[in-house]
Amino acid sequence: MNLSVRDMILISLFAALTGIGAFIKIPTPIVPFTLQFLFCTYAGMFLGAKKALYSQFLYLFIGLIGIPIFANGGGPAYVLQPTFGYLIGFASCSYIVGKFVDKNKEIKFWPTFGIILLGLGAVYIFGVAYLYMVVKFYLDKEMTIVTALTVGFLPYITLDVIQSVIIALSAIKIIPILRRNSYI
Repeated sequence: MNLSVRDMILISLFAALTGIGAFIKIPTPIVPFTLQFLFCTYAGMFLGAKKALYSQFLYLFIGLIGIPIFANGGGPAYVLQPTFGYLIGFASCSYIVGKFVDKNKEIKFWPTFGIILLGLGAVYIFGVAYLYMVVKFYLDKEMTIVTALTVGFLPYITLDVIQSVIIALSAIKIIPILRRNSYI
């Protein structure tokens, strides 16, 4: 795939925004609440599936080479952090949302909100599963799936659904304007 300079700038911009979203956080015991979901979803909305996925891969690459761009640091050892699964989920979310935008000419609230929730579901599936596996098998601490859901899902779902509504409402207004002006 040939990327234009404009595409590279937008991919880099959304990678940077996801990194910034990692530092806008509310600390909690295991999984901090951040704005990364907001930015990875907007990447899908505004860049489409492939470019959004590239932006999240760039974000992961920058963090894994050692630049502390993740919510709790960076470096290759970060894959052993209980929260690394959420980062994989963000890449999946951006692709899922981007695929929807790529395939739909008309952006309406309920389908858009539904696909954002599907992307959010991917974040939680990867995030909670990874959290469970790292805590139970790598850190060798007692954790049940119910406990993983209690610490990695329940405290965050309400705020993430509110963010999903905001993203859907803004997308139905912004995407038609961007399409009309040939920006996406």
